[in-house]
Amino acid sequence: MEVIYGLIPGMLLLGLVAVVVLFWAARSGQFDDLEGDGQRILMDEDADAEDGRRFPDAEADRHASRKPSSGSEAERG
Repeated sequence: MEVIYGLIPGMLLLGLVAVVVLFWAARSGQFDDLEGDGQRILMDEDADAEDGRRFPDAEADRHASRKPSSGSEAERG
């Protein structure tokens, strides 16, 4: 039963630390953009594919897709 005299102050201290962390997060802007990550995952990444730093093979793929296939544009008309 004596252990409860150590657990109660420990839980109060832990609760106080949690409240301090919550206020720190709110003041530092952690909760400013709650929907941004959810919307960002749905955005099209075509603009990022042109950035060779992010996708090193994207440059080679882009040039390969520009090569004309069988025939020229005038023959297809």
